[in-house]
Amino acid sequence: MGIDRREFVAGAAAVGLAACSHGGTAGEPEPVAPPAEPGVVRVASVKTAVDGGLLPALTGRFERGSPLRVRVTTGERVYDLARRGDADLVISHYGHKDAEGFVLAGLGEWPRTIFSNQMALLGPPADPAGVRGLDDACVALSRIAATRSKLVVNDLDGVRYLSSILWHGAGRPDRAGWWLDAGASKDAAIELASRLGAYVLWGLTPFLELGRTTPLALEPLVLADPLLQRMLVSVVVKPAGSRRVNRDGAAAFEQFLLAPETQAAIRATRYPGKTAVNWVPAGRNNRTAILPKG
Repeated sequence: MGIDRREFVAGAAAVGLAACSHGGTAGEPEPVAPPAEPGVVRVASVKTAVDGGLLPALTGRFERGSPLRVRVTTGERVYDLARRGDADLVISHYGHKDAEGFVLAGLGEWPRTIFSNQMALLGPPADPAGVRGLDDACVALSRIAATRSKLVVNDLDGVRYLSSILWHGAGRPDRAGWWLDAGASKDAAIELASRLGAYVLWGLTPFLELGRTTPLALEPLVLADPLLQRMLVSVVVKPAGSRRVNRDGAAAFEQFLLAPETQAAIRATRYPGKTAVNWVPAGRNNRTAILPKG
């Protein structure tokens, strides 16, 4: 049965009037609520950037040259804070389990790479495989395999993946007797390696933090291989609905993080008590057009 043209036009007009009675035309964006705290940039960051001393040093530099204050909250559920509207900017690893979903849902702007944190091949001070100071982690793994020195596999997704890359890069040596895959991860993997006098891969920051409270017979032995760098990004949270976000403040802090002088300061920042360069600036991995000129 056909639809009369006059009935169709009248129906469309009614829909339009209904949309106007609800505050605007169909498809018009919702009004954006003002920031909850216009003078504050609320940053939700994973612990690595805070415990390693970098983010506190950078926020201090930013506040000395800006009327804005920065408030940092740390934890692993940083994107939950952002979804609730309790963060203006998120700093997380690029591979964080919630980062992709957050951005693809339209809740955050495109991630900007800002710096890398340091992973390390840890091992006993005696270093039976002789890997100390190597700049090639595949060569280090080859020596561990050749000397049948023990290696504990840290059963975290990204670390297990890296362990597999290094094993392939070392020529796929027979794993029998030295490759210990007990399903341990994080602190448990490090403590197991310490007890066994074994090598293990883990982030330098959590290793140093664990060492403050737990005696460990391990030292960072291999640091220089680029494979041991893990990228972190910043994500500006988009305001919408109940999310009263300080988008301008977040963008200002993000631009500060990407500024050439800040990127140079990142490179010069050391982990507490360590003299090696352990933070690597990553701003240049972004699209050049969005980078501030120095």
